Amino acid sequence: MKPLDPPVDVSAALSTTTGMAGPTWSGEPLWAMAFDADGRGRSVAAAEAARDIDAFGGGFLWLHYDLEAVDLAGPAGRGRFGPTRLATAVFAPDEHQRVTVEADHVGGVVADLAHPGAKPAPAGRLHFVMGPRSLVSGRRGPAESPDATRAAVESGDTVSSPTLLLETLVGHVVAAMATTGQRLSDALDGVEDHILDGRTRNDRRRLGPVRRNAVRLHRQITGLAAVFHRLEADGATDDVHGPAVAAAARLAQRLDALDRDMTLQAERARLLQEEVSERIAEATNRQLYVLSVLSALFLPPTFVTSLFGMNVKGLPLGDDPHGFLAVCGLSLASAVLAFVVIRLLGIRPPRA
Repeated sequence: MKPLDPPVDVSAALSTTTGMAGPTWSGEPLWAMAFDADGRGRSVAAAEAARDIDAFGGGFLWLHYDLEAVDLAGPAGRGRFGPTRLATAVFAPDEHQRVTVEADHVGGVVADLAHPGAKPAPAGRLHFVMGPRSLVSGRRGPAESPDATRAAVESGDTVSSPTLLLETLVGHVVAAMATTGQRLSDALDGVEDHILDGRTRNDRRRLGPVRRNAVRLHRQITGLAAVFHRLEADGATDDVHGPAVAAAARLAQRLDALDRDMTLQAERARLLQEEVSERIAEATNRQLYVLSVLSALFLPPTFVTSLFGMNVKGLPLGDDPHGFLAVCGLSLASAVLAFVVIRLLGIRPPRA
């Protein structure tokens, strides 16, 4: 492997002055990474952002910000990240998924996944402005893709352009969504096995979160795919260079395939919920049938015993030493007669 290029002169690349009064930035990036011409990246100490980040020679810069701690409205409005209108819209609080192409810059907001255990989870957003020699990104709350991409670069992965860096970022999002989708599929497999085995206990409770997460993930993937389909379409007419259009096409294709899988999982969860509800309804009907038959069988004996239990004179069998046995036999006969009537009426237990 070729040795890394000499250290970047951060004082020159990351200037603290802008020709205007006061500091340029309202906060520092979470990290800054410099990539050489061969695509090898390394962290650089960046207390301040560059005066013109697209002027970085021989490679490109990646600056990543925590948008909850840093207000980028000022520098974006002064054109530090590219076209003013583009950068201002990207780093605004609005987090609807979108993409905008202006001159040789691409900006947008795309879906990301929060770190496992992060609250609220599992949704997030990645804001970015990509220029010819720079990528400026930011997120609110802990997100999956920036940290995963940084770890991959630090472990030796090469990224030769901002376009490929953006593709790597979104690729980690797609991979995380695919992993989440696989976990949902495994959960559905377990529920389906229980249903086929006739064990539906607690399955309806388990299916609720699975279906909810599948629908949410489908919604995120649909929006993310629409963003890159639009970038692919806009790139054919605007000033976006070919690699960006090609990367958008590749990502859109992956997202379309993942969206089809997630749509299938959501539909499968819905069908399993319906089947579980039907199984529970069948079990309830069987129980109601048993209770109804028992009530019908005990109703005649109850009438007989209540009739002979009246405290009035002239009751039959009142002085008969075998009167108790006669009443018991009469009660039993009335129950048998009720059962025969139930069968003659065609009342049958519901089939499983």
